[in-house]
Amino acid sequence: MCRHTPPCPTAGAPDREAARVIAHGEAQGWSLLCNQVLLFDTGELLPDGTVIAPHRPVVIQTRGAA
Repeated sequence: MCRHTPPCPTAGAPDREAARVIAHGEAQGWSLLCNQVLLFDTGELLPDGTVIAPHRPVVIQTRGAA
């Protein structure tokens, strides 16, 4: 699988999105990671067929923040 040093996170790891991109379809909105995870603009597809819904960090502004 991964031949990078240090190795990329596995597909089951919480930080799986930190794996290196090995193929990218910019026009179609997908990236294939070294751990075989397919990232889409609309979520993720894990190698075992599990679908992960899209998730984005939530930015919370405090008072006085512009």
